[in-house]
Amino acid sequence: MRCVYVDLDGTLLGRGASLLHDGQGNVNIDGIRAVQACLRADVEVVLMSGRRRVQVFEDARLLGQRSFIFEAGACVVLDGEEHWLTGDLMPGEQSIAEQIERSGAPAFLLEQYEGRLEYHEPWHVEREVSHLFRGLVEAAEVDRLLAERGHHDLRLVDNGVVNRRSQALAALPHVRGYHLVPVGASKAAAVAKHRRMRDYAREETFAVGDSREDLACAAEVGAFWLVANAVAHDPSIREAMAAHENVCVAEGSNGTGVYEAVVSALMGTE
Repeated sequence: MRCVYVDLDGTLLGRGASLLHDGQGNVNIDGIRAVQACLRADVEVVLMSGRRRVQVFEDARLLGQRSFIFEAGACVVLDGEEHWLTGDLMPGEQSIAEQIERSGAPAFLLEQYEGRLEYHEPWHVEREVSHLFRGLVEAAEVDRLLAERGHHDLRLVDNGVVNRRSQALAALPHVRGYHLVPVGASKAAAVAKHRRMRDYAREETFAVGDSREDLACAAEVGAFWLVANAVAHDPSIREAMAAHENVCVAEGSNGTGVYEAVVSALMGTE
């Protein structure tokens, strides 16, 4: 194995986005053990996240890594060099996020799904690319509506369960995080881009995540692992797993699940 692609929130990180706690807030260092095992085996650790560039950059730096994927696959940073996956929407006088806002698509979604969708405050500000929402909608349905309204260049990414919501969403059974991004942006495309630039064979890589967007990376790596909390929060994700033959579900959640995946990958077992 030469590289692992790992999601942050809900995967490597536990409650409160802590590397030192599990999903229930108990002290747990399995995530650190997972990274340590990769570093000792000379396996590159590439963080892939919906977070903003500055956040993922700092997290990657703390792990001693020079490459990362930010804003749900909108950009791959390889040794400090940016590689955008946003098609015709490129940063310039206006950021990509500003260009998307000018299109009217975010306002349309907030109006169309009032009571089911809202901005994911306070993390929705100062973003370069994506508009960050929370709520409970069907991403495929949203994509169809966007296309009908002429927004063929945009799509909604389901990035998994989140814990914060406003009173406006109190009646929803659970709340998920969503990114409105250019249609070419995805974690899977970013993983493929990074793998090609590093000249890694597919079978030399694996990935770990907790969402459907993460799961799509299975097509680009030798093995993909879902942490146990992914299935606990969204049992229907097992149906999406059927599209891939290389997916495993870890027994452990969050960092413990990542450590399980790393040990299995490095030992050549599943």
